[in-house]
Amino acid sequence: MQGCIFLHSLANRNKSGGVPRWRAAVRASMSRINSLRLMTRVAQMYYVENLNQSEISAQTHISQATISRLLKKAHKEGIVKFAINVPRGIYPEIETELRSRFGIPEVIVTECGADHEDSILTSIGEAAAHYLENTLGPGEIIGISSWSASLLRMVDKLHPVKRVAAERVVQLMGGIGNPAVQVHATHLTTRLAQLTGASPQLLPAPSVARSASASDVLGSDPSVQAALEFGRKVTLALIGVGAVEPSYMLANSGNVFTSEELHDVAAKGAVGDVCLRFFDREGNPVRTELDSRVIGISLKDLKSVPRVVGVAGGARKIDAIRGALLGRYMNVLITDRFTATRLLAAS
Repeated sequence: MQGCIFLHSLANRNKSGGVPRWRAAVRASMSRINSLRLMTRVAQMYYVENLNQSEISAQTHISQATISRLLKKAHKEGIVKFAINVPRGIYPEIETELRSRFGIPEVIVTECGADHEDSILTSIGEAAAHYLENTLGPGEIIGISSWSASLLRMVDKLHPVKRVAAERVVQLMGGIGNPAVQVHATHLTTRLAQLTGASPQLLPAPSVARSASASDVLGSDPSVQAALEFGRKVTLALIGVGAVEPSYMLANSGNVFTSEELHDVAAKGAVGDVCLRFFDREGNPVRTELDSRVIGISLKDLKSVPRVVGVAGGARKIDAIRGALLGRYMNVLITDRFTATRLLAAS
């Protein structure tokens, strides 16, 4: 009988130290329970009692590095689960889908009360102002389109940025035009410079010259050359996106091509423009002799800017915005919910 008991005991010993298997299993189970209990306690102190990691360390006598690891493990074990309660008027799913669809780092989709131009301009202008106030870096050289209604709304909604100061605000395209409208282009640059603590750099020429030779003459002016040179140093560009048919503000400025010229460029596949540089539905540049008459930043130089923020919306611009996204002419898009939904449907 004793021999039987002895053999049974041997059968239940492990090879390394002779501890019964059931007892080892119990110890492992208790060890895990204790680990889970500690994770739970640390998570409770951090997320419920609002103690920081340093305070938890002092209270528990556990190193801060271990506290950090326990919090990560608590999340991995499912002890802590995060839920985002999306407020009304916020569209994270649409933003995520647009980022994924177009490979763009940042998309901001704004609430908009009505699907018409004035409401859209107001909503995206306010969102762009908020974005700029919170992301402007020190010493930035800001480039801005001269004839954009959405950027005009942005500047009118912008609060003075006091935490940092930009270096300069530069017109990315010629800002001279019909005096009744030119005031808007000048206001865009000078007011934005004032609000960001920067110096304004106007581009004292029309956006569209009468001919290529006239563009060459205007481009040889030292003040024009200085503005164009600063345009190549821009770290943050703020741009609108235009359809082939010019906007009301641009048309009134006089910086437009003739109806025949626009018909020709559309026949070559153009769906829109950025700074009067045309591109097709897939974002490929549509090069014509019109390029030689534009006084402003080129698409090539624009694509070298570290951060380009496109502020655009409206049903008539869907193909243009889509083309600008596919052409990688911006890496931040600020638009409204109606435009965002149409962009996804058109892709």
